[in-house]
Amino acid sequence: MVFDLAFIWAGLIAFAVLVYVILDGFDLGIGIVFPFARNEGERDLMMNTVAPVWDGNETWLVLGGGGLFAVFPLAYAVVMPALYMPITLMLLALVFRGVSFEYRWRTHRWKHVWDKAFIGGSLVAALCQGIALGALVQGIEVENRAYAGGWFDWLTPFSILTGFAVVVGYALLGATWLVMKTEGEIHDRMQGHSRVLGIATLVLIGVVSVATPFLEPVYFSRWFSLPGSAWSLCVPILMLGLAWSFFTALARGRDTQPFLSALGFFVVSFIGIGISFYPMMVPPSLTIWQAAAPDSSLAFALVGALVLVPLILAYTAYAYWVFRGKIDPSEGYH
Repeated sequence: MVFDLAFIWAGLIAFAVLVYVILDGFDLGIGIVFPFARNEGERDLMMNTVAPVWDGNETWLVLGGGGLFAVFPLAYAVVMPALYMPITLMLLALVFRGVSFEYRWRTHRWKHVWDKAFIGGSLVAALCQGIALGALVQGIEVENRAYAGGWFDWLTPFSILTGFAVVVGYALLGATWLVMKTEGEIHDRMQGHSRVLGIATLVLIGVVSVATPFLEPVYFSRWFSLPGSAWSLCVPILMLGLAWSFFTALARGRDTQPFLSALGFFVVSFIGIGISFYPMMVPPSLTIWQAAAPDSSLAFALVGALVLVPLILAYTAYAYWVFRGKIDPSEGYH
């Protein structure tokens, strides 16, 4: 039996990116909805809900970026120059955010400064991730196996739209996470914010989805002709089902279901991007197999991945299991 190592690695990279978005999305979302806290006690509570797990979430970003460099070096060499500015700003924002997370507990006089750094870092990181996604979706100009575009090709109305959509979507994840993890006044207030953010997220997903097929002819063909249209039709159907689940759960006071439904919005959107992209690694011209390293390198790296990925998954699942349930401001988790 012959394994398509490039295809397997493309799946692993996609999986790592999706897990990062799912896990760090609500984490960044906490920072985006941080201004909605009414006092220092609520801000402390919001941060405590993610304190046990936040740093482990970014493991998947390292895995996705490092894996891309190791097994798809041509894609890495093209994408990095094209998205150098938003990726650099994102990493700097994550650094500021991580430092503020640790330092705000160790000072009273400067706590408000670190709170602002936490908000700003979360907002800029989410915005840059969305802009980078939009720039990748709209296509990267490649000539002679190298990036052939300009310094600011990543900055377009579409990439700004996707950046704003990711910010709103992450805010939704943060709000629904707080609905799931808190009780009392902040819980009730975040329920209201979740409704508004849920509507905004779905509207933005719809706008981005309508615009995407017109960016590249291959996208239009994939979405509106067989057999691709058979797969693409599943996306709006699944999204409608998730929207019903989301708003019904909020109305009935089911605290966990809105968060899971909001995660579903991202998973289904990711599937939609995959339908548009495959088999391209860097749209519109660089395929998975053109960008891949030699099979010997792919096989060598895969051995390590088959050991590390299950370990990371097991550790992550264990951490979330240990810190499951609601968090009490005075007693911690219960």
